[in-house]
Amino acid sequence: MLEVAHLPAPAGAEPRGVALIAHPHPQMGGTMDNKVAVTLAKTLHQLGYATMRFNFRGVGRSAGQWDEGIGETDDAEAALAHLTNTYPSANLVLAGFSFGTFVQTRLWHRIHAARKVERIVMAGPAVNRFAIETVPEDTIVVHGEEDDVVPLADVMNWARPQQLPVVVLPGCGHFFHGRLTQLQRVIAGMWRS
Repeated sequence: MLEVAHLPAPAGAEPRGVALIAHPHPQMGGTMDNKVAVTLAKTLHQLGYATMRFNFRGVGRSAGQWDEGIGETDDAEAALAHLTNTYPSANLVLAGFSFGTFVQTRLWHRIHAARKVERIVMAGPAVNRFAIETVPEDTIVVHGEEDDVVPLADVMNWARPQQLPVVVLPGCGHFFHGRLTQLQRVIAGMWRS
């Protein structure tokens, strides 16, 4: 069983869609309450989406143990099934931070043939730590210039063959310290494009 946190659609309003948010590395202290994961959820909620964050297996009250991204992708799919039961026909957004981007891209590759994904949002993608596959061309990628966990050069090397734009926050580190409001503005601004 997975521990989840919802931000439902505003009272009396039909959501624009649903957004599933994946947190950073469980073995490095990542949880659904990580400030970047919460910021992603709040941002997408403000854009009109019902959101769900969840703890991967072995984190918080979620059952199980670390499975190197394989079981965690199963966790994301189970969370998505739960979210889809609540909002069956809604547009879907997959968002993640760091390790969560790895899981969300694996989930996208698993489901996109059967389920349309409106957009993927990646904050601090952990491309140097996990084999993150290609993503759709309208994926939003935001990364810190001074990220000391995932160097910007690695993200650019991953994005370049896909001709995928990367929004770089100057002077920003991996955890977006002091830059969460800017992260929100960037994502909201890109949503209109």
